[in-house]
This record gives sequence, C-alpha cells and structure tokens, in this order.
Amino acid sequence: MTHVEHLRTDVNGIDVFYREAGRKDAPVLLLPHGYPCSSYEFRNLIPLLADRWRVIAPDFPGCGYSATPADFAYDFDGYSAFLSAFAQAVRAERFALYLHDFGTWIGLRLAMREPQQIAALIIQNGDIYEDELGPKYESLKEFRRDPSPEAKASLAAAVSEEGYREEFLNGSEGEVAKRIAPDLWTLHWALTTPRRREIHIDVIASWWDNAAWFPRYQAYLREYKPPTLIVWGPRDGYMPAGAAKAYLRDLPDAQLHLLEDAGHWLLETHLEEAAALMRAFLGRVHHD
Repeated sequence: MTHVEHLRTDVNGIDVFYREAGRKDAPVLLLPHGYPCSSYEFRNLIPLLADRWRVIAPDFPGCGYSATPADFAYDFDGYSAFLSAFAQAVRAERFALYLHDFGTWIGLRLAMREPQQIAALIIQNGDIYEDELGPKYESLKEFRRDPSPEAKASLAAAVSEEGYREEFLNGSEGEVAKRIAPDLWTLHWALTTPRRREIHIDVIASWWDNAAWFPRYQAYLREYKPPTLIVWGPRDGYMPAGAAKAYLRDLPDAQLHLLEDAGHWLLETHLEEAAALMRAFLGRVHHD
C-alpha cells in the first residue's frame, strides 16, 4: 500500500483537485472518471498500483472538488481538452489510460489527438458500439426521437440523489450490491450544486452527439492498436457483455475479462480481482 496525496493545481486558470500516488519518475496511469462521480471512484485502486506506477486521477471541472468555472466548455470536447492540459500540468507525457463510463469518450478523444502519448488502454464498462447498447439507454433513445424541452426535463430526473443511487447500483444484485457504499451517491449529490445539475443534464442530453463519434473511436483503435486490457462487469444495464466483446472487432488482440457477477462500478465490488489483472497487464506493456 502506498499513501495517496490529495492535491490541487491550476489548469488554464481552473482550480483542479486530483489524487496521486507513486514515484514521480514511474510510468504513469491516468484515471479520468465517469458520471456521476469524480476521482473518488479510484480512491481504493490508486494505492494498489502505486508501488510500480505513478497513478493520477483528476476531478473534471464541475465535478468533485474541482472548480465550476463559468467559461468552461462542458461537453466531451471541452473535457478532453481539459484532460490533455491537465496531463501537461502534472508532467505526464506518456501514460496508460483508463477508460470508464463517460471518461471513455473523453479519453479516446485525447488519444485520437495525441496518439503518441498513449502507452496502453484499460477499458472498463465504456461503450463505443451503438448496436450493443443495453436496455437502460431507452430513455436516451426516446430523447433522440423527441428532443423536446419536455423530453429533456424527463432526463433531469436522473440528476437527483435517487437517480445517483440507481446509477451506482446499476447491475448489482444480492451480496454484490451490499459492497457498494451509499457514500457514493450521498457524496456526489451533496457536491451537485444547482449549476452542476444543469451541466450534468446538458451532458446527458448531448449523449447522441457523442455517439456519432463512435465510428471515429473505432477507427482510432484499428489504426493504432494500442495494447488493451478490457475488464468488464456484464451486469450493466447500459453496457452488457456484448458491449465489451464488440471491442474485439477492432482490437482482436485485446485481453478480455468478464467478471460475471460484476456491474458498472466493479472497482467497488471486485477491486482485488480487477487490480490483479491490471498489474499483470501493465507489468507487461507499461513498465520502467
């Protein structure tokens, strides 16, 4: 176990909170978070890898303990540009990149712009194949068919304490669900100001604009073929097993591990198993 530091830095005038552990000269693992979360989702993973890697997890603007600037572009391009600037600010020139939830699309846009920076990918429940979307996307499909203000208002119900609870329990049942602490949804709801709620609703509503990028993400994978580990919780209403297996269309040499009783937030429920797979993978492809 290695101590995790809780730090702040300025990124283009934005006050940014991040978590870091490991030697400053160690190979870097960059951990962009998903929705409705922050770097908190990696709090338990970071010390398990920091003996061999420099592990860094920022809070995006408008999330966690980072600032919510008025002039930031709160969309996937804006977040991706921020992630690139953050990597520069912490002097991470080349890194393995963890892709999860909306961090997947943010991270892949960075990889497409700066492919030389990517040493490897770890993909965990982050979908880029429209034909494999799970049933929980139905409300977004309805919004796609009818993008009216009334339909957008129906999406807003998800940005609530109960909506966050549903997101974090997504796919987990029985004994596995008991491993997911209520701190996740209570903390992130407590940090959701009225302005942040507006931002989150807009990001959710823009999801189909992001889905239009799926072919571009796939083309990047086919062209550059980064070493890739896929660790997936198939009990995920958004991203079932088929969404993981679809990556093999473009990355046939990727390692694929389905943790059969895991769901979307498997770092909460299957941490040791996932960390062991990551250590073995990174030890082969991203080391001193």
